[in-house]
Amino acid sequence: QVQLVESGGGLVQPGGSLRLSCAVSRNIFSIYTVGWYRQAPGKQRELVATIASGGSTNYATSVKGRFTISRDNAKNTMYLQMNNLEPEDTAVYYCKAALASIQYWGQGTQVTVSS
Repeated sequence: QVQLVESGGGLVQPGGSLRLSCAVSRNIFSIYTVGWYRQAPGKQRELVATIASGGSTNYATSVKGRFTISRDNAKNTMYLQMNNLEPEDTAVYYCKAALASIQYWGQGTQVTVSS
């Protein structure tokens, strides 16, 4: 059983920063594409950013230039550095690990951007 555990969420003021982490329980991390998704109240879950095993990245247009995804294969952990946060970034953030049709999701961490 593969488990993904997110951490780092919280309450931050507009313009502030947060860093999310996602730890993967098994040593399959290095071959999986991993990514962050978010779901705001009343909205569908949406892609935030992904990073492939080779390091190539993909970002949603709304977060480009503000968020940075990274991974540390030695620690089976990925990160999402979020800068210049906006109220519209408020959501539950989920990490996902995927390889072909196999997908694993974390339980989510709340990010709230409010003054």
